[in-house]
Amino acid sequence: MICVKINKTTKEIASIWISGHSGYAQAGFDIVCSAVSSVVTTSINAILSFKKTIEVTDDGKILKIFILNHDKITNTLIQNMINHLKEIEKQYKKNIKVEGE
Repeated sequence: MICVKINKTTKEIASIWISGHSGYAQAGFDIVCSAVSSVVTTSINAILSFKKTIEVTDDGKILKIFILNHDKITNTLIQNMINHLKEIEKQYKKNIKVEGE
């Protein structure tokens, strides 16, 4: 299962951690993993193309997105990413879990 953990301060999202494999199909043929990868990669690239308001680390097991500076563009794109991940979760509850929001 893909686990998306949204970590918040009292007001704002501080970081998002994404780990696991959906188990929907064999690696390389998994539409759930593909959808999640596409949404996350597009969101990260969009934010970084406008501003350097996030830091991304990937150790091969956990992709971590740290929000360094909250502005309208960053917050909108992060929320859009979360909304997309939640839509995937609605259709594939056995394969992805979004926690923390």
